[in-house]
Amino acid sequence: MLTPSEAARRVEASGPTTAVVEVTPSFVQWSAVIAGALVAAAVSLVLMAFGTTIGLSVLSSSPTWRDTSPALAVASGLYLLLTALASFGLGGYVAGRLRERWDPAAPGDIVEFRDGAHGVLVWAIAVVISGLIIAVSAAQLASKATEQASSPGTTTGEPLLAYELDKLFRAERRPTGAEPTYSRAEAGRILLAASGRQGISSGDRGYLARLVASQTGIAPPDAERRVEEAITASTVALQKARRSAVILGFSTAASLLLGAAAAWYGAAVGGRRRDGYTPSASWRLPQTQRL
Repeated sequence: MLTPSEAARRVEASGPTTAVVEVTPSFVQWSAVIAGALVAAAVSLVLMAFGTTIGLSVLSSSPTWRDTSPALAVASGLYLLLTALASFGLGGYVAGRLRERWDPAAPGDIVEFRDGAHGVLVWAIAVVISGLIIAVSAAQLASKATEQASSPGTTTGEPLLAYELDKLFRAERRPTGAEPTYSRAEAGRILLAASGRQGISSGDRGYLARLVASQTGIAPPDAERRVEEAITASTVALQKARRSAVILGFSTAASLLLGAAAAWYGAAVGGRRRDGYTPSASWRLPQTQRL
């Protein structure tokens, strides 16, 4: 019986001459792997775009991230998992069906391992392709954010705390000589520091109240009340942002791990179909029943 690690060699003697036929099958067929990876990446991007449209994407699980409920965040994570299972499973199945049959005399476990290895390669290449697309998109967004940050008076807290800063410096008529742009940036940095473990110091609290009073023209007690409300609201807003980031990271990692398993199983099922065996729902089953 031919072993998988050796090339199959058959020597046939016919009269005085001897014909030597060598067959050296490759363990990895990259054409099938690349085809499956392209299918997996395309299906993944289509499903992610569809999820973003209907509001089941972790990146945009609601019209504004402030309205995101825990149930909707969990549903978005589950949709990400289902997207990985569907896309990587289909990509692995395509690779398993497209690759050529190896040695018919090879044991079934070796054939199944070879199909599963093709599925894992499909998963790896599809992840790299999707990662490159996401990296390019993130680079474009980062360049726009850098341009905005280079303008005077901008702060990191402006995108997260824009509404809180609007309420903090809301005024019917501003005093002459007020500089709201730099004051908003300074207040945003103070609110970011206030959401830390140590909280806000009494000096920062008093300074922020005086800053609000000078920029809006309201009485000092009203400015202090606004500062207290802004600190509470900004702390809640930043906690929601951190929670969304944690859910996004966990869902991404879990979906990638399950996607690798789905690609392996899909390639094994595709290999059984290719070889004319009935696929089984179990992870591994001896191939005994022909189609």
